[in-house]
Amino acid sequence: QLVESGGGLVQSGGSLRLSCAVSGISLEDLTVGWFHLAPGKKREGVSDISGSDADTSYADSAKGRFTISRDKAKNMVYLQMNSLRPEDTGIYYCAATPASLGYVPGNLLYAYEYNDWGPGTQVTVSS
Repeated sequence: QLVESGGGLVQSGGSLRLSCAVSGISLEDLTVGWFHLAPGKKREGVSDISGSDADTSYADSAKGRFTISRDKAKNMVYLQMNSLRPEDTGIYYCAATPASLGYVPGNLLYAYEYNDWGPGTQVTVSS
């Protein structure tokens, strides 16, 4: 089970840290990703982190601004979002898939590769 938190309203240039609480399985056995659903657009991958080595990947729009991390003791995955822009507005979802499926650092997994999703958290960036 996945549950996101940390969304909210922030001004352009501001920061937010999203959290994804994972229950029922160790993060070492999962690849966890963050996805963004902007109004009127398709869901897009933002970043993900692998189970065994905590390798990471980022969408071009996230590179240099967002950082994914995890706390294995708390079974939490985070997305630190800095320099937020109005186009970052939308619902952010975390998703998980078995780490045994494999992972290539620098290559985001596609949404269809994930089999467990959280309900999402709303992020609104005002200009």
